[in-house]
Amino acid sequence: MEIFLLIVFFLFSIAGIISHFFGLPGNWVILGVSFLLAWAGHFDKIQINTLIVLLALTLLGELVEFLLGIIGAKKYEASNRAIVGSIIFGIIGAILGAPFFLGIGSVIGAFAGAFAGAVITELFQGKRINQAVSSGWGTFLGRVGGSFAKIFIGIVMVVITLSSYFNN
Repeated sequence: MEIFLLIVFFLFSIAGIISHFFGLPGNWVILGVSFLLAWAGHFDKIQINTLIVLLALTLLGELVEFLLGIIGAKKYEASNRAIVGSIIFGIIGAILGAPFFLGIGSVIGAFAGAFAGAVITELFQGKRINQAVSSGWGTFLGRVGGSFAKIFIGIVMVVITLSSYFNN
């Protein structure tokens, strides 16, 4: 039974990490499956304090993703409205792109939507095309950076869970 639980943990953790490429909350999946592994072991091998650390890392990942998106946009002088436009269009792009390329289209759609949302918003505010494209590029880079940061944090979460499991 123990091997089965570890295999389930591993598969769901991999799915959680991969889900970041689709703009899904993979670290929440990793947190959930870590909790289930801890619960199945009566919190002997994975204790509550480890789960609290994992929760903190999950929340940190969300914050880092959000902040990197803003920092990327601001570095390229995007307006606050362009940032909001990039978020809205990123969500729309992910939804519209989901049916394509076996679901990978949602990633492309999210990134393209974020870029387009910033550009369109800046153009509607009367900015020149080169400034609008620069703002779009900044939001794109911020979004990519945020996604990679969350993937890294997800990997750290898996390592912490397995380390706790095998060291206790």
